[in-house]
Amino acid sequence: MAGFEERFAVSSWSLHRRLGTTHPHDLDSGAVGPAQPTYGEGEIDLLDLPAEAAAHGIRRLEICSFHLPSREGAYLSELRSALAEAGVTMQTLLIEAGDLSDPRTAARDTDWIDGWIGVAEELGAEHARIIAGKQKPTHEALELSARGLNELARRHAGSAVRLVTENWFDLLSTPEHVDWLLDATQGRIGLNGDFGNWSGAGKYDALARIFGRASICHAKASFEGGRIDARDYARCVEVAERAGYAGPYTLIFDSPAPGEWEGVSIERALIGDLLAA
Repeated sequence: MAGFEERFAVSSWSLHRRLGTTHPHDLDSGAVGPAQPTYGEGEIDLLDLPAEAAAHGIRRLEICSFHLPSREGAYLSELRSALAEAGVTMQTLLIEAGDLSDPRTAARDTDWIDGWIGVAEELGAEHARIIAGKQKPTHEALELSARGLNELARRHAGSAVRLVTENWFDLLSTPEHVDWLLDATQGRIGLNGDFGNWSGAGKYDALARIFGRASICHAKASFEGGRIDARDYARCVEVAERAGYAGPYTLIFDSPAPGEWEGVSIERALIGDLLAA
């Protein structure tokens, strides 16, 4: 990365209580559903988020697809302008639905995800994160996912948007399955490594095995009673750095306390201290 500050990003998911509303996905039509007060009425609009991120010293932003109220060109242009005016890079559009590993939905969901990659391109995003699949990691499910991911890469060959997937859901619940799928896509699909998706005694060893292949990262910490599990978070960062990870840390916060920006700031300070050392 170009500089220390470029090592930090924030996701709209970390501010979902401030945003409040979400917009349900319709995988059959691609339509954006009406606003739902999923997390309350909210305090800000998505168009306000780039400036708010910049005010907190963060110049890289990820946006969940369900936070977008429209896929119309005029709205996407307005959001892209808000990013530019705030001096914030659209790091990733997180495509939050679809299952490429389910034979009942794979063809439909490939087309649906394809449309959202187009949204990422219109927003000038660096990446589009795709869910590889949600099925158990049978050979058939992994092959079906690889087929869908390769098809999406083929459709967007030459695009400035880098397609990535994530160590998430049953399909990619182990480093072996992550490696298999990345190998099967032959460099066409990158990896967004996530601290929070794996747990258990072998978590650190498993993360160490994949973070050398990650280009972006969801750095999610655990909070209990408003206090961060600093030991676990620091260990995850150290594992990633030792594995050769050199990309941005997208600060992921999801806890009732402390407040959202306070939680993000705690995460950032801890990682910043580690990187500085």
